[in-house]
Amino acid sequence: MDPVTLRTFEKLSPFEIKDELIRLAKLTAQDSSIALLNAGRGNPNWVAMTPREGFFLLGQFAITESRRVMNKPAGIGGMPKADGIARRLEEWLAEHKDAPGAGFLRDMVAFAVKKFDFKPDAFVHELVDSIIGDNYPVPDRMLVHNERVVHEYLQWAMCGDPRPSGQFDLYAVEGGTAAMCYIFKSLKANRLLNAGDTIALATPIFTPYLEMPHLEDYGLNVISVAAPQENRFQFTDEELKKLEDPKVKAFFVVNPGNPYAVALSEETIAKIVKLVETKRPDLLLLTDDVYGTFVKGFRGLLGALPRNTIGVYSYSKYFGCTGWRLGVIAIHSENIFDKAIAAHPEKISAALDSRYGPLTLKPREMKLIDRIVADSRDIALNHTAGLSLPQQVMMSMFSLSELMDEAKLYQKTCMGIVRARAERMIEGLGIEVPENLLHDRYYGLIDFEFWANKYVGPEVVAYMKEHVHPLDIVFRLAEDHGIVLLNGGGFHAPDWSVRVSFANLDDEVYGQIGRATRAVARGYRQAFDAYNLALSTAKSAGGTATTKEK
Repeated sequence: MDPVTLRTFEKLSPFEIKDELIRLAKLTAQDSSIALLNAGRGNPNWVAMTPREGFFLLGQFAITESRRVMNKPAGIGGMPKADGIARRLEEWLAEHKDAPGAGFLRDMVAFAVKKFDFKPDAFVHELVDSIIGDNYPVPDRMLVHNERVVHEYLQWAMCGDPRPSGQFDLYAVEGGTAAMCYIFKSLKANRLLNAGDTIALATPIFTPYLEMPHLEDYGLNVISVAAPQENRFQFTDEELKKLEDPKVKAFFVVNPGNPYAVALSEETIAKIVKLVETKRPDLLLLTDDVYGTFVKGFRGLLGALPRNTIGVYSYSKYFGCTGWRLGVIAIHSENIFDKAIAAHPEKISAALDSRYGPLTLKPREMKLIDRIVADSRDIALNHTAGLSLPQQVMMSMFSLSELMDEAKLYQKTCMGIVRARAERMIEGLGIEVPENLLHDRYYGLIDFEFWANKYVGPEVVAYMKEHVHPLDIVFRLAEDHGIVLLNGGGFHAPDWSVRVSFANLDDEVYGQIGRATRAVARGYRQAFDAYNLALSTAKSAGGTATTKEK
């Protein structure tokens, strides 16, 4: 596709450009024996079976409980009752011991009761009544037992060792995307971020973090704190120094990164901790750690700086459950956000009193986490807020399945899946990549300029920059090879880069993707050679004519 046409796509998000790439790749697949390979999606092609088996079996037990309470001929049951329900579940599971999920359910209840000192009837009733979905979420922020379970899971998934002291307040939400929307909305509503304020983004970064601040709703100024490939995707001291400027109100981080898939190192986190503690104790942090479970021993900013940080986590990628829409927002019970709200001038405090006054007689004592809940339902519908109860049951089961897995067999298997696929693509590319224990391998970022300088020569890179549009890479892959990747420039990665997902295709195709990407680079080399030959021929023809004239 010619550069003029490609420029029309420059302002689009990579996820919107993807639709055109899929269209082109489908045409290629139809006209040849090539299969369409969409490695632009982050949706994993594996699912966690054991907790799902437990979920669907629990649903069957829940129906028997409803029928026990009320059984009308029209198919109407009653609300499950708590008294004796743990014993009844135990007896029912004994009768169905060979059913998929029975062993997990039995062990799960025993594990949770012992670990969290739950009252068996109260815990089982929360699960059973919730899976039936016959009530509004109460509390609206998160079910009591589910919050305890997820809190423990997040300590492992986001905080690592050493564990931060104190307690986090959690809000169960409809995936990480809902978490982002709710947080932006509430930070603005509570005047923690105002139009014209400056925030910093750790780049490259997931594209919505680039796009949302510029919406008319927020009107924020944005600076980048870059993690360059040359520094193994860690922030340099010079980049981190930008955060010392007091005009930078907040720093948003995706860790491990998307698209570059590398976690912050212990050294980098230590530098951020030192910067916050010594120079910017008022700096607001947001960390989105959805891919942390793919890095052994992961520890993020929520664990290192709990009082400055809002944590966002989604179950989608690790458990293969994007369709379940399971996410959570975490804020430490002692945090700088609540203190900043309390320190507002009286005029702002009065305005916030008016906003949240219908919900409480003491709106100034309302925590930010509870304000986020209310803002997510435009205040007036706060009483019906909260993630649906069956979703919260699934969240509990996913969390407990991981907590029960002391050998971390599930984690090792997931890590093994993406590692094997990454290795196949690297082999197809014909390159060597040094080992990086901080690389989650969920995505790969192929930097064409970085790669081409090493493997086809800087003269080819210079030709590419002069004659080829950076988007040509992804369009050529779609048109010539039926492969869909996302352009890295849309993530504030290098313009000449592409993102490949190692999550959503069969293992064997990743070698094919590597070879196709290599073929595109080889095509640029051939175009460069042809261009030089044409120039040389033209010069020779001009020189011959001049000689004859003489």
